Amino acid sequence: MPKYSITKLLNIPTHKVIKLSVDDEKAEIHIWLEARKNRAFVCSGCGQIHKTGHHGKSTLVAEDLPISSHRVFLHVTRRRYFCPHDQKTHVEDIPWLLKWHRFTTRFSEQLYRLTSITTNKEAGWYMGLDDETVYRIDKEILERKYEQKLKPSPAAVNMSVDEVSYKKYHRYLTNVVDVDKKVVIWNAQGRKAEVLDQYYEGIGEEQCKRIESVALDGARTYIASSGRYAVNALIVYDKFHVSSKMNRAVDSVRKMELHKARKDGDLDLVEMINGRQRFILFRNSQNRTSRQTEHLDHLCRKNEQIYKAMLLKESFSGVYNCSGAQAAEEYLKDWVEQAKTSGLKAFEELSQSINDKLQLIVNWFKKKVSSAISEGINNKIKRLKRMAYGYKDIDYFRLKIHQHCGLLNPRRFPH
Repeated sequence: MPKYSITKLLNIPTHKVIKLSVDDEKAEIHIWLEARKNRAFVCSGCGQIHKTGHHGKSTLVAEDLPISSHRVFLHVTRRRYFCPHDQKTHVEDIPWLLKWHRFTTRFSEQLYRLTSITTNKEAGWYMGLDDETVYRIDKEILERKYEQKLKPSPAAVNMSVDEVSYKKYHRYLTNVVDVDKKVVIWNAQGRKAEVLDQYYEGIGEEQCKRIESVALDGARTYIASSGRYAVNALIVYDKFHVSSKMNRAVDSVRKMELHKARKDGDLDLVEMINGRQRFILFRNSQNRTSRQTEHLDHLCRKNEQIYKAMLLKESFSGVYNCSGAQAAEEYLKDWVEQAKTSGLKAFEELSQSINDKLQLIVNWFKKKVSSAISEGINNKIKRLKRMAYGYKDIDYFRLKIHQHCGLLNPRRFPH
């Protein structure tokens, strides 16, 4: 094959092939390259063209994408020039070589695409690299793409805010999700009001005014921050999280009754409400099997407290069948009064919480947005964390979230 055909195949017209060797035993191809005489020297220090000050040459071995199952190594001769701007000697800047690494840019892009669908360890095995090298290349590319696509922070019209645990002992990340695009557009360490303030301050006052709705999990910190900045937005208490609180109240009653049953030696009741049977209490009536319904009916006849708890739970679910915001508000006020006088401590506390956030629940009827997309993304993030067996570098973990669940995902946003 003519040498000019090789440079055409490799798409490096700025260089010419000096030598080529193929080692079939090691499955490697080695290509020696040198800059063409008419190629101007671009300084890697200042980025400008220098015509004088030649200071010798050096050779760099960079790995390129494989050809015919052979790993390809480019031996690139790089010129060195004295830079008059910083009074130092620099090698020439070659755009198709990854700076500070011994790889071509297309090799690193291929690695980046692999790490977006699998773990760094598996991507490294496939490309013949160790974990540390994969980490350094992947992080550098993610940081560059983050600066291009996520600086300044994108603004959403309808957004969802939620936190996800990244480490033991209550270490959290706050994620902001664009509900319309279904992607993470911003995240930061912590879950205080000051953390979410950073996002609102980053998009600016005008963009904050354009936000129409903010769906969240009822955290006071997020409510306070959104109330200060998203002045025109409806803050919606997500129905999924309200249902979760309802289930926790039911479970609290179950645990209390289980403790009493064990103390009284009521083995029949213990068997009906032990840990294995608790999920029957959490299911919606339309999702229960006939056997589960029969079990629950028998349990409610046997235990008055659980019967009250289930009545309150089923009664609350009816709020989302109301025709509008006004009807829902009246329904909720009636439910709060029932819960207050129920004699169940868990529901008395829950009624106070719902009364405090009553308007946020009612807002769902004005703008039916949900943070369900945030919960789905949280599941992806947890899976990502499990696949990697955790992340020591929190900044890298934030970037990986954008790569798998955000605007840096090459499958959804290739350019």
